[in-house]
Amino acid sequence: MNPPAPTSATPTTVSKRYYIFIITYLELLSAFGSFVNDLYIPSLPEMVRYFHTTRPSVQLGLTFGMIGLGIGQIVLGPLSDRFGRKPVLIASLIVFCIGAVGSIWSPTIHVFVMWRLVQGAGASGGYFLARTIPADLYAGRTLAKVLALVGAINGFAPASAPILGGFIDKAAGWHGIFWVLAAFSVLLIFVGIFFKESLPKSSRTASKMTTAFKNYAVLARNRRFMIHVTLKGAALGMLFAYISSAPFIIQDHYGFDQLQFGLFMGFNALFAAAGSMFSLRFKPLKKAAVVAGVGLAFSVAIQVLCFYRVNDIWVYDALNLPMLFSLGMIFSVSNTLAMNEGRQYAGDASAFIGVAGYVFGAVVSPLVGIGNQMHSTALVLAGLTVITLIFSYLTNRLPADLDTEEQNPPKQ
Repeated sequence: MNPPAPTSATPTTVSKRYYIFIITYLELLSAFGSFVNDLYIPSLPEMVRYFHTTRPSVQLGLTFGMIGLGIGQIVLGPLSDRFGRKPVLIASLIVFCIGAVGSIWSPTIHVFVMWRLVQGAGASGGYFLARTIPADLYAGRTLAKVLALVGAINGFAPASAPILGGFIDKAAGWHGIFWVLAAFSVLLIFVGIFFKESLPKSSRTASKMTTAFKNYAVLARNRRFMIHVTLKGAALGMLFAYISSAPFIIQDHYGFDQLQFGLFMGFNALFAAAGSMFSLRFKPLKKAAVVAGVGLAFSVAIQVLCFYRVNDIWVYDALNLPMLFSLGMIFSVSNTLAMNEGRQYAGDASAFIGVAGYVFGAVVSPLVGIGNQMHSTALVLAGLTVITLIFSYLTNRLPADLDTEEQNPPKQ
């Protein structure tokens, strides 16, 4: 039986069954977008040997996955505003499934990297719609609560995926990981059958696609929106720098295996999820950004010093915890404030946010593999921390961000 469609803008007045369903599905979509890159991270050292190539070459798989995620969101954002969320979601998941199967049969690292581009484009639909659909249905503090739940997964999934990836790699190698990803996409397609379209025809754009893309220019001229987007992008870049460097630091440098690496990452992920939920304690919400920015600056400053002076796995990992907690707070705040600011063009706004994050991620992933892994990671984290601190301060200086009551009636 199909879950009943929501009838109100607040979780307390919609069908409890549908609310649970939609939150669960949004979290699955958000996790899926993260798993596309992060599930196979424990296999990166193995893939260097399998393809007889270098670390930066293998890490290009992460970069091209992010490029695909970025390009896909740019295209699918306006498409979802015109044709609705559900058809765009299903089509993008089918594209991902094709890309995942194709990567399994890659004869060279170059072919694998190209299939990663396809995977990223396919995964982009679910990733940005996990932010767009809540903005279709909710506003104000309620939107903040829903996006905080999704944000907890945004913080948890990228770091916890290596646990599952480590188990799969042990059992079936890196090929098995992409079979699992393909199966996950099929599951999401099936569950998506029960998803009720969140954007009714009366609210869709009727203009040509060339006109629809002009919404990006409108959003780019919105100073408040761009401050929130840049904050999210820099913070997500830090998460990608941490994730793409960690397998080489923990496995190659400190000598732990894939499964042990996954356990480290999974435990750390709890702090990112906790930070996302903790941000809801702040009123107005924007105050959480500057608190997180200051906490991030202190923790990363100590971590950078230790990268050069202290060679200890426990010191390295302990310093990751406050960094991830602060990033979790920033993810929740920046997602909510940006979507609230750009809700008039929800699909385009969500795509814009996603692209910003993956622009940062695509740049930093190969950079942390250049030369001395410890030193290059330290420099990348330091640079991104400065950007994040600046934009957390700018976010806090903006006028009050969210109303205590719902701003808009439901569209469904």
